[in-house]
Amino acid sequence: MLPSRQITAIAKRQLELRDQLWPEQKEFFWNRRENKGFATIPKTLPLILNIMDDMTKGAPVSSTYLALWCATWDNSYVAITKPTEMSIIAGFGGQRGEHTWAGRMKKLQELHFISIKPGKSGPMSHVVIWNPHTIIRYHHDVAKTPGLTEASFTGLLERAMEIGAGDMLKPMSGMSASADGPIPALAAQAKAEREKAAQQLASLQASINAATAAFPLPATVPPAPRPPTANPFSSPVPGQAPVPAPHTPPAEPTAGIVEVAMKPDASRSS
Repeated sequence: MLPSRQITAIAKRQLELRDQLWPEQKEFFWNRRENKGFATIPKTLPLILNIMDDMTKGAPVSSTYLALWCATWDNSYVAITKPTEMSIIAGFGGQRGEHTWAGRMKKLQELHFISIKPGKSGPMSHVVIWNPHTIIRYHHDVAKTPGLTEASFTGLLERAMEIGAGDMLKPMSGMSASADGPIPALAAQAKAEREKAAQQLASLQASINAATAAFPLPATVPPAPRPPTANPFSSPVPGQAPVPAPHTPPAEPTAGIVEVAMKPDASRSS
């Protein structure tokens, strides 16, 4: 997996090359930052769709799956209020279009790619899409489902490693094939791990509390407040003798003084 800084540099170089090969045509490219109505998909989706169709020979489900994914709001959930419309979007029109689409939906559920719940719109009102990487790994590592070839799985694994899709590398140990697929077992395993972590945290907190009770920390005595510094020129504090103000000698008068010139005494002249 490449570091994010290197990926950014690669994307920048590709953008520069694109603008060199197709100059002055930027406004004709589709940009998800400027246009509404897009869905986030994994870069491995083309390989995933091919694997799905290989696993359902004679009844391809890729268009049905892609239509579901494009109907999400990045929450892996689809509310199907108009089944006929969904069947047309998936490419199944005509009188038997909805019936064919419903068959492909059931096939996707049988392969555990999706889960369906009934509702007011019929038996297929609510759909969730499970992580396709997890499901394909289950079919390859655990269920050994026919149609999933080693070459196809290896190609998916290689592409996932190129783009840094770590969910293709997580261990899937201790799991057996089940009619319910991998999700219930994985969910139970994740719940057990959360409960174990909570128990360990509670045990650690209990040990800390016991140690604190056995060896209490000495109580800290707050320092005595410092008496306020007396201002000699402020009002006297009750209970204390007033501080006399410093004596300042009066200034000598200067106004009205007449300088007298001393004349020499004539009687003392020689």
